[in-house]
Amino acid sequence: MDIGLYTFADVAAGHPELAGQRLRNLVEEMELADQVGLDVFAVGEHHRPDYAVSSPAVALAAGAARTKRIRLSSAVTVLSSDDPVRVFQQYATVDGLSNGRAEIMAGRGSFIESYPLFGYDLDDYDALFGEKLDLLMKLRESERITWEGNLRPSINNLGIYPRPEQKKLPIWIAVGGTPQSVVRAASLDLPMALAIIGGDPRRFEPFFTLYRDAHGKAGHDPKTIQLSLNMHGFVSDTDEKARDIYAAAHLEVMNRIGRERGWPPQGRPHFDASCGPTGNLIVGGPDRVADRIIELHSIFRNTRILIQMAIGTVPHAEQMRAIELMGTKVAPRVRAAIGGAS
Repeated sequence: MDIGLYTFADVAAGHPELAGQRLRNLVEEMELADQVGLDVFAVGEHHRPDYAVSSPAVALAAGAARTKRIRLSSAVTVLSSDDPVRVFQQYATVDGLSNGRAEIMAGRGSFIESYPLFGYDLDDYDALFGEKLDLLMKLRESERITWEGNLRPSINNLGIYPRPEQKKLPIWIAVGGTPQSVVRAASLDLPMALAIIGGDPRRFEPFFTLYRDAHGKAGHDPKTIQLSLNMHGFVSDTDEKARDIYAAAHLEVMNRIGRERGWPPQGRPHFDASCGPTGNLIVGGPDRVADRIIELHSIFRNTRILIQMAIGTVPHAEQMRAIELMGTKVAPRVRAAIGGAS
C-alpha cells in the first residue's frame, strides 16, 4: 500500500502575504518526504487568500527538482474550471522533470471560487467535469488528437506536447461521497480517491464496494483497481503531543469553513472524539497512527492512503518532525503488517 501526504499549503487566515514562505516550506516538506521513504506527495488547488497554491503543477515542478523517487500528484486539479490541454501539458512537464513520477488527481473542487474566476457557469458544474475528463483521457492516448466538445472548443488533428515520460500519465478521480462519481470512475477504469473529513469512516465502505461492483460490471480487470483514502491526521512523538499540536490548527480551519457552509461549531471535545476509534482523524504517536492505518486498510482494502497533516497553522518545524516520523516509524510498521496486500 502506498503511504503519502497531501496538503493545500495553508497560510494564516488574513495573511496572504505569507504565501511565499509557505511555498518555500512546501518544497522542503516534499524533499523530506522523499528522503524518509514516503510514496506520494500531493498538492491541492485553491483560489483563496488562506491557501498558497493556485497552480499545483508549478509547486510540484519545484518539488520534482528536489526529489528522486516520491510520486508527485495534484489533490485536486479542479478540472471543471481548467483547460484539459493545459493540464495535460503541465503534468507532462512535471513528469519529464521528475523522470516519470507525476500524477493528476482530478475533481470538481471543494470550493467554487475558480468557476467565476475563469468564466464558467456553475449551472454547468457536472457537465463541465464530464466533458473535460473525456478530453483529458483522450490526450493520453496519442500525440495528435481530434475531439469534439460542447463546452470547450473542439480540436481537429492537433499535436499535444510535451509527451510524458510515462506511457500513460496516471489520472485519479477524487470523490467526496457521491455514488454517481464513484460509478463514473469505476466504469472508466480510473483510480478513485475518496475524501473522508467527517463522521465514522466505516460509513464510507459501501462506496468502495460500489466501485468494485461497477468496475467488474464494466468488464475491467480487478487487478487494475486502485483506491485511496484521503484523510486528515497528524503524528508526533506521543499521542498527547500530536493532539495538542494539531487541535487548534484543525479546529480553526474547520470552524472557519463551517461558518461559510452553515456547519455547527466544533470544540476540543469534538476534536478529541474525532481522534477516537470511530473518528475521522488519524492523530497520535507513531504506533497509534500506524495501527489506525492498518485498521482502516482491513475495512477498505485500499491501495493508498494520503494524510493531510499540514492544515492551518501547524508550525513548519512540527510538520517536518511529523513527516520524519511518518516515513521512519509509521510507514515501516504499516508495510510490515500489510505487506503487498491491497
